[in-house]
Amino acid sequence: MSRPNPITAAQSQAALQWLSRINEQPEQAQGAAFKRWLLADPGHREAYAQAQALWQMSATPAARLADEEREGLQKYLDAMAKAPARGRWRQRVAALAVAACLVLAVGTVGGWHPGYWLQDLQADYSSAGNVRQVTLADQSQVTLDAGSAITVDFAQGERRVRLLRGAAFFQVTHTGEPFLVAAAGGEVRVLGTQFEVREQGDGAQVTVRSGRVAVTPGQGVVARELTANQQLAYVHGHAGSTVSVDSESRLAWRQGWLNYYQVPLAQVVEDLGRYYPGRILLLEGELGQRKVSGSFPVQAPLAALDSLGHVMGFSRQTVLGRLTIIR
Repeated sequence: MSRPNPITAAQSQAALQWLSRINEQPEQAQGAAFKRWLLADPGHREAYAQAQALWQMSATPAARLADEEREGLQKYLDAMAKAPARGRWRQRVAALAVAACLVLAVGTVGGWHPGYWLQDLQADYSSAGNVRQVTLADQSQVTLDAGSAITVDFAQGERRVRLLRGAAFFQVTHTGEPFLVAAAGGEVRVLGTQFEVREQGDGAQVTVRSGRVAVTPGQGVVARELTANQQLAYVHGHAGSTVSVDSESRLAWRQGWLNYYQVPLAQVVEDLGRYYPGRILLLEGELGQRKVSGSFPVQAPLAALDSLGHVMGFSRQTVLGRLTIIR
């Protein structure tokens, strides 16, 4: 008979903490404290069993993720060491220190990214797992995609926004002052428009819904002008070709949908991951290159994966509600 109540977040966290201690000091598995905790509630035993399964399943991908995030973790720890000794700041840092230890213990599983914490300290506006609407001081509207962050600097007769991560859609109010968006070493100058700027690895992609923008891929590079339903990507100061797109379809995330036509599954998984409160790991590179077409609601990323799995023949397994593995 199944347990009537689901495992709570507190039970899952406690189970991971016990697993971390026992991995470091195996003798604790025989200790009275661990046995008391294990027997205190049937949910504790179930949570610990799931934590063990998570540990075993995530060994290989966790090593890869740890390598990817080592630099961010080191910056995080350095910043923590320099934090003031008192006040709410110190409390926040102390809480994040616990999170950092837990992340390291389970091999960086979960949706927390140390680099994001550093970016959020700089950001004027950020979003977590949901789309966020922001009104700037000049009444321009910015829609942040999930997992995005920007800084805003209106001074000296210019309106400047920097995309720190993710994507932002802009509806710019005409004031007579220049409106510029910096991203990945390039810059977008508004000529009266609605447009999106999206981070893409070491570069960025600009999509125009209406009006015009001038995109400068890098310092000293000639600007390229885009108009409605055009898109341009650039990386390391070099721009690709200007392409025609259905901007309403490409920007449907603002209404809660992700639309695709013949794109790699790996891209879909990455996009859905922005709306998932944990990690989605695609273990097979060949599977990730298979093409996907369709529309998926951002509020149900696991349902979208299940739908894709039925069509493409892959399966997913979710552990502790935080780690979903596709293979």
